[in-house]
Amino acid sequence: MKPSFDILIVGIGGQGTVLASNVLGEACIIENRTVRSAETHGMAQRGGSVESHVRIDGKHGSLIVPGTADLLIAFDLLEALRYRHYLPAGGRLVVNRHLVVPTSVYQQGLAVPDEESILAALSDLDVACIDAAELAEEAGSSLSQNIVMLGAASGDIPLRPETLEEAVRRCVPPKTVEVNAKAFRLGRAAAGERGAPAP
Repeated sequence: MKPSFDILIVGIGGQGTVLASNVLGEACIIENRTVRSAETHGMAQRGGSVESHVRIDGKHGSLIVPGTADLLIAFDLLEALRYRHYLPAGGRLVVNRHLVVPTSVYQQGLAVPDEESILAALSDLDVACIDAAELAEEAGSSLSQNIVMLGAASGDIPLRPETLEEAVRRCVPPKTVEVNAKAFRLGRAAAGERGAPAP
């Protein structure tokens, strides 16, 4: 058994990928756990891909080796497809039922992928598909979709849910604390109560 629990969070610039990884880091600090993390932003400000590597109990290096991630959290269906090689067969994927079609697809006259075909391509994984937009609106702000996704994935993360929620409260802007706390709880409920892996 490897010593760290490795989580890759992926999305598009502006979706809150880095904030989500900061919440995980803060939760590790609260529980006095070692954590290593790194972000790759690329063309994030122009809607490009963003990836955040978080290694709970990690001691050597912050980047996850493809094929070894314990959990992939994707804020967009296409990003799930782009980064699925980080998971082994049967690996756990928590993905937002959201699809941003790249401009290049339209420019080159390519076929626009749909949710059904993307999920079919991910069928060898253990997938939880969450409608984060609807839950974020219910919580009070569409901007809380990233926290909804963290809540949805919380049952798969070896940190206590109450610790994660406290980390959310510490990391989000003060005026959005209650909205984001509710978003976390709604996401957690939507994914069902999975027993978290042992720390």
